[in-house]
Amino acid sequence: MNLTEYFPVLMFIAVGIAVGGGAMLVGYLMSPSKPDSQKLSPYECGFEAFEDARMQFDVRYYLVAILFILFDLEIAFLFPWALVYRDLGPEGFWAMMIFLGVLVVGFVYEWARGALDWE
Repeated sequence: MNLTEYFPVLMFIAVGIAVGGGAMLVGYLMSPSKPDSQKLSPYECGFEAFEDARMQFDVRYYLVAILFILFDLEIAFLFPWALVYRDLGPEGFWAMMIFLGVLVVGFVYEWARGALDWE
């Protein structure tokens, strides 16, 4: 095993850690820390940030977040497919149509079950 072959990979990892850690450190050192009632109020999670951990909360926030992530990731498959669309031929086109059909069926199912209703 020759370490010089892995040097670019190790350098990439080191630079990534340094840039990420440096950005967090600069943000921590330069940001003002003045908590007030507005900053500590519930934002999108629907419950108070610092209360009893055993309290009941509305699961719809997490359900909508999971559904967003699920369909967002499926849509992300369209970008690489669009780049190589001409090279795939009809088989690639119909494979993506089947994939999109399954996606639409899943979306219609969650809509019909009321997963997107907020009442």
